Amino acid sequence: MFPRNAWYVACLPDDIESGPLGRTICNERIVFFRGEGGKVAAVEDFCPHRGAPLSLGFVRDGVLVCGYHGLEMGCNGQCSDMPGQRVRGFPSIKAYPVEERYGFIWVWPGDSAAADASLIPTLEWADNPDWAYGGGMYHIQCGAELMIDNLMDLTHETYVHASSIGQPEIEEAAPETVVNGDEVITRRTMEGIMAPPFWQAALEGNNLASDVPVDRWQICRFSPPTHVLIEVGVAHAGHGGYDAPPEYKASSIVVDFITPETDTSHWYFWGMARNFNPTDQALTDRIREGQGKIFSEDLEMLESQQRNLLHWPDRNLLKLNIDSGGVQARRVIERFIKEETAAAEGPAA
Repeated sequence: MFPRNAWYVACLPDDIESGPLGRTICNERIVFFRGEGGKVAAVEDFCPHRGAPLSLGFVRDGVLVCGYHGLEMGCNGQCSDMPGQRVRGFPSIKAYPVEERYGFIWVWPGDSAAADASLIPTLEWADNPDWAYGGGMYHIQCGAELMIDNLMDLTHETYVHASSIGQPEIEEAAPETVVNGDEVITRRTMEGIMAPPFWQAALEGNNLASDVPVDRWQICRFSPPTHVLIEVGVAHAGHGGYDAPPEYKASSIVVDFITPETDTSHWYFWGMARNFNPTDQALTDRIREGQGKIFSEDLEMLESQQRNLLHWPDRNLLKLNIDSGGVQARRVIERFIKEETAAAEGPAA
């Protein structure tokens, strides 16, 4: 289960430029399209005539047309027309609150009346010319909670990402986890180490020496329903680490929007925002390519982990101190689900 009264990244604007997009989110089949005036819309991916997926149709004059018999569906989920037929009284289908913001399309799969666009997380880097961003999306066959565990404990970098961002000093540095309301923060710092290959390239991209000792930091921030933003970076040693002046460091925000598809699969929107040399498109492309390869290294492990957990559903997993961030994040999710369930059931008799 997952929280439903929340905003999830559903897709990118480019995904619906050529026509409707069908996507399952939180076990609900939804079709996204551009309605009248180009405004994004989302309704159930179900034609009330014969049950065909509306995502197999097309958009005409801001109206979604079923590709089976031509039934026309408005952005509000009501049938507006059908060739040669009377459609008055046709049952409506569910329409979902949807917003286009920060270069993403967000959907609220729960109670429409509770949707509040102000709850979409603020991404200060998204509309800021001092920042550059590059990213992508993976469809991963494992539950969203496994990806959250993965991102809130970066110890695995030493092993899974040994050739890019991993180094032994990561597992030698104990993480610290705190809970601040609904936010879970796990912090790890390393001082006086040599930068791994990815960060050597980042230093060079900021016109800094890459063959000198650095201080490195990883600050993982989970916020509900399933978002993880990670402040990462390196600074020439002795200049303040995370607080070092810009001329001594290369730092970024790793963007992770994890959108549940089913209980055992999710859509993973990944990217990196940086505030050095933001106009260097070639650097943005190189970082995006490198980051994409790093994240692809997680896929085999996570999907194999999910298969193992399904094969041995009764096994109790060990909990170590490095798991604290993921454990606390799961507790926040569980609390949100309980609160939604209690609200839906109403006051006890």
